[in-house]
Amino acid sequence: MKIKKLTICMALLLTSTAFADQEFTKLAQTGFQFLSVVSDARGAALAGAMTTTPYGSGSLFFNPAGMAEMQGAVDVMASKNTWIADINHTTMSVAFNPANNKYGVFGLSIQSVSYGDMQGTMVWGHDPGWIETHTISPSALAIGAGYAIQLSDRFSVGGQAKYATQQLGKGVVEVHPESTLEDDSLGVQKFSTSAVAFDFGTLFKTGFKGIAFGMNVRNFSNEIAFLKENFQLPLTFTMGLSMDLIDLIPNFSDAHSLMMSVDAVHPRSYPEYINLGMEYKLLDMLYLRYGFMHNRDERASAFGFGVSRFGLGVDYAYIPFGILDEVQMITVRFTY
Repeated sequence: MKIKKLTICMALLLTSTAFADQEFTKLAQTGFQFLSVVSDARGAALAGAMTTTPYGSGSLFFNPAGMAEMQGAVDVMASKNTWIADINHTTMSVAFNPANNKYGVFGLSIQSVSYGDMQGTMVWGHDPGWIETHTISPSALAIGAGYAIQLSDRFSVGGQAKYATQQLGKGVVEVHPESTLEDDSLGVQKFSTSAVAFDFGTLFKTGFKGIAFGMNVRNFSNEIAFLKENFQLPLTFTMGLSMDLIDLIPNFSDAHSLMMSVDAVHPRSYPEYINLGMEYKLLDMLYLRYGFMHNRDERASAFGFGVSRFGLGVDYAYIPFGILDEVQMITVRFTY
């Protein structure tokens, strides 16, 4: 009865979060938005509803607590994401389980972003009023180190500390713009900034019908400065619920699994929304996935599949992106 009551309360909480009357619309309040992009193919195909899904080293990009249930001694993952506007995201992660979960699991993660090449310009005192300078190649990078441990056979906790930086190229500026002298000189200035952020997460498995609860806080950081402006990282709070729907069918074959996961997400710079993911698994080898994203501008559904055998897996995701065309992702993972 306690488990059933807890399940009902969590479901009501997730529903109220999604459909609560929003008096204020929060937009464009944060920077380093690359930290909010899901680049893992499995996670993207499930609309990012991964808070309660243990995922080896890949859990560092969703809920670090999920890494505590890692099977095997080493888990390695690499993902390629062809994002909108010719932006390319590459992520890698590795986790080490030195004593079969006795002392916890240690992990490392890397996120790299290339925004492509852009033509630099500067103001000039003639028609048309500007001249070309040099090619700008903006980029971003985040490197993290995480740890997760099972405090019991049902409850896990985890965290990650990461260093994030963004390089926006360089430009020609006045060395002393406040000076009244007529011979003000020009100089070249690099535009970059960095921050240290933290992720925290918990995961609880009820032991009833495969139901699991989880929550995590991502990108917790101090306010950082860029030139004359201050901004915050994309702090996000997520609560998740998942269960295996096959467990509701008595005496059904163990060769099948149909996992449903729901995440209620509260971001700093966007209205609250719900992520829903469905994953069908056959014989621990073939995976078919669908995700639904509530309250998004250009996205709604996500699709994907995966194959896994002998510790090696490949996942693919496809996301229609409205007027921004589509996004495709591929992930390769290996567990030993």
